[in-house]
Amino acid sequence: MEPETAPDDVAGIVLDQAGRLFSAHITPALLAACDGASGPAAWPAPLWEAIDESGLPLALVPEARGGIGLDATVAARLIRACGRAALPLPLPETIAGAALWAAAGGEAGAGALSLVPAAAGVRIAPSGDGFSLDGRAAGVPWGGGVSALLVEASGADGRCLVRLEAPGPATDTRHNLAGEPRDALDLAGRAVPADAVRPLPGWLAGAEGGAIETVGAWIRAEAMVGAMERALASSLDHATERQQFGRPLAKFQAIQHMLADAAGHLAAATAAADLAAAAWGGTRFPLAVAVAKSRCGEAAGRVAEICHQVHGAMGFTQEHGLHRATRRLWSWRDEFGPDVLWQERIGRAVCAGGGAALWPMLVRLRAGAG
Repeated sequence: MEPETAPDDVAGIVLDQAGRLFSAHITPALLAACDGASGPAAWPAPLWEAIDESGLPLALVPEARGGIGLDATVAARLIRACGRAALPLPLPETIAGAALWAAAGGEAGAGALSLVPAAAGVRIAPSGDGFSLDGRAAGVPWGGGVSALLVEASGADGRCLVRLEAPGPATDTRHNLAGEPRDALDLAGRAVPADAVRPLPGWLAGAEGGAIETVGAWIRAEAMVGAMERALASSLDHATERQQFGRPLAKFQAIQHMLADAAGHLAAATAAADLAAAAWGGTRFPLAVAVAKSRCGEAAGRVAEICHQVHGAMGFTQEHGLHRATRRLWSWRDEFGPDVLWQERIGRAVCAGGGAALWPMLVRLRAGAG
């Protein structure tokens, strides 16, 4: 009888598999073909097929529901790898959406999944044996190319989650600064069966802004950490290899200070993102996400600025790969709520408890889930 694989071994295998898969498939040519900022964006079907076959979309879904059952802290590292590789597919959305649907009692489905921003204002009402949706979904990541959408809808009994299969083509496609498609879909009159509707998980039922916005902000924070890692690594390599006045840029004190500043922002953002991942599945998750999205968004702006300064004119060219990371940082910091929105929510949470409750709140938040 073979020994069982330890959880740490499984995590290592999954992350290593993802790294090798991304390295083998994600090339500059592929990224250029998928960049909607420079032309019609392609959907890299072979890459998605390889990802789907690997089981990565169900990384955060419990084993009992057909997933890999990774801990959220490990799934966060997988999402960071997506950001680091500039993956031109909604794998982070699928990972988080499938896990959220499973947490609501739904069965894990197949195919790519995307999240409809809570600001869409979709409503749901009973219709025959099932339900009917009303509203328009806008700004949906890869909305016109996925197999299903996860929608948070409002009805007479409050908010609920809806898994909408085969959402159909987008009525309008726009692209964020990174060239990633952000689609609009008309949901008016869309029928959904009763088993495609689930109540919100208890630990997200009271999340200000909604469950999907909270989960979406979490994956954007984690992905920003990965993109910042890529940008800083590129800057370190450039500063070491590029020479000016007969010595490497890294020898100049001003450059050293700039890189140290960027590294400090990345370290703080990573710590905040770690905090959010550790809180997954508990009532402290919404506040932890607010801290992570706010801090990662702030760091993203500063790290992108410093990395472009270090690269100089070379970093602003289309041929150099730095923009693959920085354009995503500038885009992701505003998606699922900009910094100021999450900072306001942190402020309201602190003020609601009063000054005497601030330190105990921070201690409980640091404790993780629960």
